[in-house]
Amino acid sequence: MKKLKYSRSVATNMVISNMIGTGIFTAIGFQVLPGAIPDPFSILLIWFLGGLCSLCGAFAYIEIATSIKRSGGEYAFLSELYHPLLGFIAGWISLIVGFAAAIASLSIATGEYILPFLGLSKDYFFTLFSIDISISKLLAFAIVLCVAIVHLKGVSSGSIFQNIFTSFKLFFIFILLIIPFIFPYYEPAGISFAPSEISYDTILSLSFAGSFVWVMFSYSGWNASTYIVMNLDQPKKNLPFSLIKGTVLVTIIYILLNMTFMYVATFDELAGEIDVGNIVTQKLLGSRGSVLFSGVFSIALISGISAMFIAGPRVLEEMGKDYRFLKKFSNLGKGGTPVKAIIFQTIVSLLLILFVSFKDLIEYIGITLSLCSMLTVLGVFIARKRKYSHQDIIKAWGYPFTPLVFIAFSIWMLTYFIQEDPYKILWTFLTILPAILIYYFYKKSN
Repeated sequence: MKKLKYSRSVATNMVISNMIGTGIFTAIGFQVLPGAIPDPFSILLIWFLGGLCSLCGAFAYIEIATSIKRSGGEYAFLSELYHPLLGFIAGWISLIVGFAAAIASLSIATGEYILPFLGLSKDYFFTLFSIDISISKLLAFAIVLCVAIVHLKGVSSGSIFQNIFTSFKLFFIFILLIIPFIFPYYEPAGISFAPSEISYDTILSLSFAGSFVWVMFSYSGWNASTYIVMNLDQPKKNLPFSLIKGTVLVTIIYILLNMTFMYVATFDELAGEIDVGNIVTQKLLGSRGSVLFSGVFSIALISGISAMFIAGPRVLEEMGKDYRFLKKFSNLGKGGTPVKAIIFQTIVSLLLILFVSFKDLIEYIGITLSLCSMLTVLGVFIARKRKYSHQDIIKAWGYPFTPLVFIAFSIWMLTYFIQEDPYKILWTFLTILPAILIYYFYKKSN
């Protein structure tokens, strides 16, 4: 039986969908707060730098992935380049943080966005086993279960689902970008995107570094297709295509969306607001238009959840090939997907939806994944010394400059986090601790 493979379009759509989620529609509300980033040019610059940083990381990941030739992302890469323990930790982080927590946060946001469209109140709670669950979390439950069922059926159904919802998301963004020119019945914010004296001072400030954290969270997912590299059709061609095209396209979209937000709404209107998309569409289309936007946007977000259901279980599948106590997760169903791994990811995601807040999930994800990505990009220097002999290795463009750029930005961002709130770093280490204990218990028992 021929092994089912994901196409180039699915891989590219995975990258796009993993990146474009709630971040772009949330970050600017925090970036324009008093004392944060005071001018439009600096905001556009930081989003450009986020895309540049992600692209530099993608170049390194392409070389590492084509050298090692395994699915599983950071789990496979760090196991090979450093030590199996570090790989196991990365796999654990990917399972709990990179995918399950990301699915939970995205599904909660989707549930929140769809409430106005359904005419439901955020104040309504549903009681389950003596636990009060908000209606948005109940909707998040339903969304996760529905998407999981689609991918349990197999690669074909998951691919079709992913392509359809990603196309819908891109069409939705296109409409959002042109609405200001179709319905010019509002008062534009009247701002200039040209640099000013304030811009140069802002770039060197701590607030700029703080905003970069939100930007990189919005860009997280640029490495999505490396998790399925050996499940790709023609990986030598399709992996670099998906990573580079997906990252460049999302960078352009992010810059254009931020320009639209700032063109339509003033800084005062955006400051501190999480639901930026609704604010902008309400100015453009009124309250009814805003309600319609919430429904359409919630549908668009589903593509991100779907993409994580493609990538996430492949990590557990790869871990199952290396560790006997995880072997059952490596078994594929008739449809070509790791059924038990998908079920596991679904359960963990549902538990996080139930017990963890959206804000905590976002901060948790951003810090923890940055550490794994930085170590992986650093590994390209190790890969060069190993001198892998595969004929299909694609060397990192701009080496060694591009990986050093990514590492420098990552250190800059993590340094800010440590200075501002060291307790957030503590949660990352508390996540790592169980992985270390499980690994050494397994090694001792064998």
